[in-house]
Amino acid sequence: MMKCLDDLLVAVRDRPLKKIAIAVPEEPDLIKLVKQATEQRLAEFILVGDEIRIKELLDEQDLDSRDYEIQDRKDHRQAAERAVSLVVEKMAEVVMKGELHTATFLKAVLAKEKGLRTGNLISEITLYDKEDEDGIRLITDCAMSIIPTLDEKRQIIENAVELAMKLGYEKPKVAVLSAVEVVNPAIPDTLDAAILSKMADRGQIRNAIVDGPFALDNAISLAAAKQKKIAGEVAGRADILLVPNLQVGNVLRKSLTYIAHKKVTSAVMGAGAPIVMLSRTDSIEAKLLSVALSTYIS
Repeated sequence: MMKCLDDLLVAVRDRPLKKIAIAVPEEPDLIKLVKQATEQRLAEFILVGDEIRIKELLDEQDLDSRDYEIQDRKDHRQAAERAVSLVVEKMAEVVMKGELHTATFLKAVLAKEKGLRTGNLISEITLYDKEDEDGIRLITDCAMSIIPTLDEKRQIIENAVELAMKLGYEKPKVAVLSAVEVVNPAIPDTLDAAILSKMADRGQIRNAIVDGPFALDNAISLAAAKQKKIAGEVAGRADILLVPNLQVGNVLRKSLTYIAHKKVTSAVMGAGAPIVMLSRTDSIEAKLLSVALSTYIS
């Protein structure tokens, strides 16, 4: 099992290099990322976009364009479709969003015949090191699902469980979060939590222990769980936190970064191959971890 995020960097370097196809890498910070990831042996890259602009950016970083595979697609839609097709055709293992609209990128990813659609919900997962430095905790969904339905929450859990298992968790513990730790009909999220817990008990959610509702404190702190007399395998020991909606997830992720100053990275799961969708505000460290994570699980 991965003990911390930095373990990813070590693990990836011990494996054969995987290729990442970037759609429209026409932005200086993206080329800096390509440079550092290449130097650290985290991945190889296929750059799909305006060839002239890409070569200019490579030159600005003192990189020789002959060292990179560049596929000329000036139209953003065509660049996204080509980057996805490289993964579909097994010429790359991962697809990454570059300097183009998210809708354009995801349209190519989700194309019925030529994309990476699996029929599953695509969701974002944020990862950070646990407080006791003995594992990685996952939070989902912090970026894509605005107000997920009960069935969408089930799929979000399944995506997170799949990722957790790839990181070495045999049967991850999932805490379904709300504002309180008791079922309250006035708070619909607590009803969803109770149903999801029972669904896991009945085998409708596999390979995980699911419990809830939990408030954040008694999901991740044994002391808080004991103080409130909350028992069970998940209480205070959660490996995965399912947030009730995008607002909670977004605030929680940014609180980890800007208030707690934690090292944070992310993954997008649910498609036929790993997807990297970076935030402009992510640190270079977080971006490198996202690259490493995507190639590790591919």
